[in-house]
Amino acid sequence: MRYDIVIIGGAIVGSSVAYYLREEGFSGSIALVERDPQFAHAATTLSMASIRQQFSIPENIRLSQFTLKLFRRLKEEFGADADIGFREGGYLILAGEDGLPILKSNHEAQMAEGADIVLEDADQLVRRFPWLSPEGITAGAYGRSGEGWFDAHAMLMLFRKTLRQKKIDFITADVTGIERQGDRVTSVSLDNGDKLEAGIVINAAGPNAGKVAALAGLALPVEPRKRNVFVFEAREKYADMPLLVDPSGIYVRPEGSVYLTGGAEPEEGDGPAAPGDFEVDWPLFEEVIWPVLATRIPAFEAIKPTRAWAGHYDYNTLDQNAVIGPHPQVGNFLFANGFSGHGLQQAPAVGKALAELIVHGGYRTVDCSAFGYSRVAEGRAFRELNVI
Repeated sequence: MRYDIVIIGGAIVGSSVAYYLREEGFSGSIALVERDPQFAHAATTLSMASIRQQFSIPENIRLSQFTLKLFRRLKEEFGADADIGFREGGYLILAGEDGLPILKSNHEAQMAEGADIVLEDADQLVRRFPWLSPEGITAGAYGRSGEGWFDAHAMLMLFRKTLRQKKIDFITADVTGIERQGDRVTSVSLDNGDKLEAGIVINAAGPNAGKVAALAGLALPVEPRKRNVFVFEAREKYADMPLLVDPSGIYVRPEGSVYLTGGAEPEEGDGPAAPGDFEVDWPLFEEVIWPVLATRIPAFEAIKPTRAWAGHYDYNTLDQNAVIGPHPQVGNFLFANGFSGHGLQQAPAVGKALAELIVHGGYRTVDCSAFGYSRVAEGRAFRELNVI
């Protein structure tokens, strides 16, 4: 079988690339290869499913702003019944004295990009959110609009359903090999014994992206990292609560009648996740998260944990930032990897960008040049400071 384009990874990044290729007028053959068609262990469906403009780098802000615009016209794009349950609850990122310079610098970058973010001191924050304790807090950045959370599975299914009408071949298989001849990749081998000849190969393999690149003999500093999300109940219901990020890195947000929390994984000793390790680390909730929640929101001293899940996300060990675009030497192998926890919210923008690059020969809507592979080859970090 021969395809003009083979996309490895059929979750939100790969599906977005396929979608926008057709939207940009690409009429060639496209194969979307996915090993987990139920997406039971996909980073897409196991994520916190949120969108923010509070990044430190203008390019990251622009990627999320593209997706926000898509959310605003979802029904025009996907039909009258399109709904991903987007709740514009905002982000509230808190900082102590030590973190204040970075918070201010990030806020300046966000304001320059037109984001609706206010920077307030501890007293102002408590007036806005009376349930919040200012202990150890100097200031916080609050997104009044353009930030919030949504249903990740619903978003993915919107893209997948639409792709079925766009002549995309869905292939359920694991990629076991990528053949390369000099400066070009020529085919992709699958675990079912099939071989797909390919004009272009796009790596959208999420946490597995580093291994996929290695199959082509290419180095990519992306590995799976395990993250835990815990669900708990509380007597108090705060309808005005944004997604709150404590200076410790622990976050919490409402989800209907319950709350979701996480962010307790220690940096020290944090390494690649074993492929089959989706066991929840419950001690993180009891020993790390709960004490922080009780300090920051005193009413959360009395809460009841109910369930939890663990997922893997694609962590770029170089700079916690995306790698987007072609390999400098192997020009028909393209990357859409290493988002380090913000891939879901940026996937549509990256799909659009890569589609423009392939169809028109350059970026038009969002310039992703800064995310190119050359920095990886040079070991030059393009670091995103606001990684949650």
